Amino acid sequence: MLIAVSADEDTGIARALIEQLRTRGHQVREHGALAAGEPAGWAWASETAARDVAEGRAEQAVVCCWTGTGAAIAANKVRGVRAALCLDAVTAAGARRWNDANVLALSLRTTSEAVLGEILDAWFSAHSSTDSDHVANIAHVADIN
Repeated sequence: MLIAVSADEDTGIARALIEQLRTRGHQVREHGALAAGEPAGWAWASETAARDVAEGRAEQAVVCCWTGTGAAIAANKVRGVRAALCLDAVTAAGARRWNDANVLALSLRTTSEAVLGEILDAWFSAHSSTDSDHVANIAHVADIN
């Protein structure tokens, strides 16, 4: 799977994230502070990674900033993106299952490498629910302007 990854700083788990994704067999497209010549601000970097997903250049994205909040907010401004800030594996599994999240937002400050591995395990092992209530909620979110 091709995954767009952005960070506003090349610090914390940024490089560990890329390494763990590649170890899992994914291709990575780097953005923001991880890519030479790109704007590093969280808003620009997260938007670029989210647009990769929305426009079909990547299947999913992981966006990072100091808290993860700004990265999630910026990514969610891109139509077709459902970004979830996940601080633990349970939240990551739920975001994929109940919200069909296609962008994972992470905190560079609070996410340890061990927790990162748990979050990625949960994220990639969970699948979107086919329950009619969940499907209806996801469809409604797509229609919100």
